[in-house]
Amino acid sequence: MNIWTFVGIVLPLLGTALGAACVFVLRGSLSERVNKALLGFASGVMVAASVWSLLIPSMEHSAQLGRLAFAPAAGGFLLGMAFLLALDRFVPHLHMDCDEPEGPSCHLGKSAMMMLAVTLHNIPEGMAVGVMLAGLGAGSGITTMAGALTLSLGIAIQNFPEGAIISLPLRSQGMSRPRAFAMGALSGAVEPVAAIATLLLARWLAPVLPVTLAFAAGAMFYVVVEELIPESAAGSHSNIGTIGFALGFVLMMALDVALA
Repeated sequence: MNIWTFVGIVLPLLGTALGAACVFVLRGSLSERVNKALLGFASGVMVAASVWSLLIPSMEHSAQLGRLAFAPAAGGFLLGMAFLLALDRFVPHLHMDCDEPEGPSCHLGKSAMMMLAVTLHNIPEGMAVGVMLAGLGAGSGITTMAGALTLSLGIAIQNFPEGAIISLPLRSQGMSRPRAFAMGALSGAVEPVAAIATLLLARWLAPVLPVTLAFAAGAMFYVVVEELIPESAAGSHSNIGTIGFALGFVLMMALDVALA
């Protein structure tokens, strides 16, 4: 593993940890407007990353299929959505501003259930970075190190609010700052694990790279459509989430085109 691969794997976790570190400089939870702006921003980043870094390379890699070049991307996208749908159903978790947990019943506390919800978000993001790096290792010519690092940086940017959204409420509930920070930072630990697991499967993923790229995109889209956008649009000030989405989308689009 070279230094740039290591950076690509670790960057998203660093973004989560920096967000969780807000617990040392802020008091109480994020305001409703800031929360909605950050959720919208994260949604925009994930959608742009899915399109430019995953779906478009997937179809470019299948160009030899002619008019059917969309088929591997379409199939992988739907499989990714189905995978997150299954996780959403079978893993107990609790979304923000909700009192009723989802998934099978369990005896976990509210904080643990919220961490599981964020973990579900982070699995496809780690897979996306791993798939990009796996494509690079396979010498596909479609994925590049610059593209992989751009995707990793975009995910790190969108992970910043996630870390804060976990750590600040825990602090407001009476948890100590160091422990709240640790809980927020650890919520992103699944990302490098998912990335490394995907890299270990690179030999088997290389022949179906277009499908795996789209699979990661579908999983990320599921998180955006099922959770992030509804949470940013709920209640008042929904336009703030929309503005955040636009800014996140444009930033990630610009990064992907300018740095790739």
